[in-house]
Amino acid sequence: MSDAIRHVCGISGGKDSSALAIYLRDVVPEMEYFFCDTGAELPETYEYLNKLEIVLGQPITRINSDKGFDHWFEVFRGALPSPQMRWCTRYMKIKPLEAWLGDDQAISYVAIRSDESNRKGYVSKKPNIKAVFPFVEDDIDKDGVMKILGDAGLGLPSYYEWRTRSGCYFCFYQRKAEWVGLAEKHPELFERAVAIESKVLTGAGDGVDANYQANAMEGRDYTWSPGESLPDLLARKEEILERHELAMERESQKRQNIPLFEVLSSALNEEDDDPGCVVCSI
Repeated sequence: MSDAIRHVCGISGGKDSSALAIYLRDVVPEMEYFFCDTGAELPETYEYLNKLEIVLGQPITRINSDKGFDHWFEVFRGALPSPQMRWCTRYMKIKPLEAWLGDDQAISYVAIRSDESNRKGYVSKKPNIKAVFPFVEDDIDKDGVMKILGDAGLGLPSYYEWRTRSGCYFCFYQRKAEWVGLAEKHPELFERAVAIESKVLTGAGDGVDANYQANAMEGRDYTWSPGESLPDLLARKEEILERHELAMERESQKRQNIPLFEVLSSALNEEDDDPGCVVCSI
């Protein structure tokens, strides 16, 4: 255990945490930037991290779980992670982070914006880790975040063209239009997600813990997307995209002269307003 206080800022690969890293770059020169790497991130996320490192002028530490998804999938007896049972977040992000920090006294800078101050980020229960919220304290909202990224010449991650959250390629928080986007942009990753899901659907999930089944959302214990398998979802591709395009058109008419990303975000929220996992996506 070190007597010095460590200053740490987690990067998810999303816009808010990246903007916070830039915002604090010259304010806290001793900052340690980190990224909890599950090994299942989108290629665009890794590309964005490389660009961010150039802007920051220092590396972003990659923190990896000592055991990957397949191990924990087996530990949880073939149960897919879900909003009610986010074992992927707990064992592939939070535990590796807490192991990296150990017993050191640390201040963790969390990228919750002032316009979402009621949203909760990851706050460790360990007494040696204190969370602070600079954007809330300094009244920086979404527009402020976009300005920080624009002024730094970084812009948004390229996955924002079809998806509005960072996180694993198989993230269960993806909306149906985003699953279609994954199939179109990264068909090999979509097929990997199908392969994981099919293990559950063909019997690998028979041993799922009873408490897990009692708490899981219907349809989520056996499929990534609520109520249907990924092959069934993709079979409805045209229907899903048609509904998505109509939602995009409605949002464009309601909110003119706004960035395409915000139109996409609003349209996807119309389809599914689940807030997602802040550990992975802020």
